[in-house]
Amino acid sequence: MSKYGVLMTDIELWTVADNIKENAYSPYSNIKVGAALLTASGKIFTGVNVENSSFGATVCAERSAVVSAVTAGERDFIKIAVSGTMKSCTPCGICRQFLAEFSKDIVVVYKEPDGTLCSKKLSELLPDSFIY
Repeated sequence: MSKYGVLMTDIELWTVADNIKENAYSPYSNIKVGAALLTASGKIFTGVNVENSSFGATVCAERSAVVSAVTAGERDFIKIAVSGTMKSCTPCGICRQFLAEFSKDIVVVYKEPDGTLCSKKLSELLPDSFIY
């Protein structure tokens, strides 16, 4: 259980993502991204981007966090925070679709280019996801 519990604030979760991004492996883009995923049980799963010289093999931070959570048996996600070394960092299209597999209502927390913390439902960022 997170020390913050399910009621973890956006800034607290974003700070976890911001801190973990330093562990990213990004020798090609030099862009580090961290993600912190909060589950309904109050657990936090983190992920970072891991690049590969075969770019298709690169794994994004958001998908890394989700895979870690699913591996631990978690599938009920409340929100995910994303932080990168660029001014604004929202999930890419693949990550948005990947998250939609589990919940269109998950809240995505990120910073706008002006530094303002923003949170939006995934359905706002990906209004027409592909779901069977």
